[in-house]
Amino acid sequence: MPEIELTAGTIAYEDTGGPGPVVVLLHGLVHDASVWRKVIADLSPDHRCIAPTLPYGSHRTPMRQDVPLSPDAVIALIAELLERLDLWDVTLVENDCGRAQSVAVRHPERLARLVLVSCEAFDNYPPGLPGKMITLACRIPGALPLLVRTLALKPLRRLPVGIGALTKRPVPDEIVDAWLRPLLSDKAIQHDFRRYNLAVRKDELLEAAEGLRNFDRPALVVWATEDRMMPRAHGRRLAELLPQGALVEIEDSCTLIAEDQPRRLSETLRTFIAESG
Repeated sequence: MPEIELTAGTIAYEDTGGPGPVVVLLHGLVHDASVWRKVIADLSPDHRCIAPTLPYGSHRTPMRQDVPLSPDAVIALIAELLERLDLWDVTLVENDCGRAQSVAVRHPERLARLVLVSCEAFDNYPPGLPGKMITLACRIPGALPLLVRTLALKPLRRLPVGIGALTKRPVPDEIVDAWLRPLLSDKAIQHDFRRYNLAVRKDELLEAAEGLRNFDRPALVVWATEDRMMPRAHGRRLAELLPQGALVEIEDSCTLIAEDQPRRLSETLRTFIAESG
C-alpha cells in the first residue's frame, strides 16, 4: 500500500484509483484497512475507494512521539489526509469507531455524504466489555501485552471479549493475525495504542451528536440488528438527529458488517451514493 507522511506520522492507505465517486472507509480499534477488503472488491469497479490504516494498534509504523496521539488527533489526521490527497465530494464511511462523526462536525468542507455503520455514539464510549477491558489494560502496567497475547490465542478468538464480540462469523485467522501482530511485536505500537486510549474524552461523541444536528448533507446510518457492542436504539437516534438522515438495518450481522454481510453493505452504499448524488 502507498504511504503518506502526515503531521502525526506516516500512515499506509489503500487507493483503488479511478474516476468514480470517492469513498473513504475508516475502521475501528485493532483493525486495519483489510476489514474493508470485501466491500472494496465490490465497490471498486465504479468507485474510487480509499481505506487508510489509522493508528489504532494495527498500524505498522509508529506515530511521532512529539505529537500528541488521541481521538482528537486522529480526527485532525483524517481531515489532513483528505486535504493532502486533494479529495472532494467524499462519502465518508466509518464502522466501529466514532471519529467520522467529529470529522463531519469539525471538517465538513470536503464531504458530500456521511455513512455511520454500527459505531460508537453518544455515551457508549468506550463501548461494551471489550472497550472497557482495553481501557483498563492501558492503565495497568504490563496488562496490555498480556491482553493482546490472550486475544491472539486461536481457541479464544470467538469469545465475546475480543473479536468474537464484533462478528457472527469467524474472521479468517490470517486477517486477525495481521491485525494483532503490531501490538504483539512492537513496543512502539503498544505505546501508541496506550497513548490513544488514555486520551479518550468521555464527552467527545456527545459533543459530536449535537454538532450533527447541523450537518446538512445526505447521511445514512447502517446498523446491525444483532450488534452486541452498539445499542440498536443508537442507530435510530443518529438517523433522527441528522437533518438528512436515513436508517438501514442489516440482519444476521454484528458490529463488523463488512465481515458478516459485505455484499449487503456494499449494495447499500452503492444505492445511497447513486440516489443522493
